[in-house]
Amino acid sequence: MENGRNIDRLIDVMAQLRNPDGGCPWDLEQDFSTIAPYTIEEAYEVADAIARGDMDDLRDELGDLLLQVVFHARMAEEQDRFDFDAVAGAIADKMIRRHPHVFGTDGADTPDAVKQSWEATKAAERAEKGQDESALSGVAMALPALQRAEKLSKRAARVGFTWPEVSWVFKDLDEEVEELRAEIEAGGDPDRLEDEMGDILFVAANLARMLNVDPEKALRRTNRKFELRFRAMEQSFARDGRTLPDCSLDEMDARWDSVKGVENK
Repeated sequence: MENGRNIDRLIDVMAQLRNPDGGCPWDLEQDFSTIAPYTIEEAYEVADAIARGDMDDLRDELGDLLLQVVFHARMAEEQDRFDFDAVAGAIADKMIRRHPHVFGTDGADTPDAVKQSWEATKAAERAEKGQDESALSGVAMALPALQRAEKLSKRAARVGFTWPEVSWVFKDLDEEVEELRAEIEAGGDPDRLEDEMGDILFVAANLARMLNVDPEKALRRTNRKFELRFRAMEQSFARDGRTLPDCSLDEMDARWDSVKGVENK
């Protein structure tokens, strides 16, 4: 198959890049820890291509992400730990194990039932690995903080530790904002400000969860919106022969509102 030949070709390319005899000096210098940031970055590039609906770019970004998997697998193979085939086999086995309603006799026939079955299987896997039995076990430390906050609160909610309704979250959010305001008025100790700001963000992540909104996706969307508006504002002043440092805050606010007005038409 074409796909099979191409994955074998990619594995061979990586093997040559890591070959001490004629390989790439940069690739040879890398290890798991130095490549990990690139792996995370490539995953975000995939998400960005999806958000933009750019299928050509998505193909390329998925290739970049696959390269990261091949890179890690090659380094592990050099240490006689595992190879790419073992990685593919492990995830295939895991998917079969976690989908007993497809590959076994489990009768889960709704998305909610499938989710419950999935979580039960994951819990059993954690127990087999000797991980602790906390409801929060298995939430990766390396996740972006906002995403991890949402996952932690979701785990807690599964065992009943959550607000009964959304209105209660707003009450808690108001309380956290007041605590931050009080800390600012008290002089703004940096450590205390960080702590209170973190509380606000954590409650905001909980609010997103209760509204079935992905907080990372929501913030990325707002970031894109801010960047588009800011650039449009810059361009608007540039057409007048001006730059932002030449403008007052009132002028920038007015031009910002003008840009938003165009968006809403």
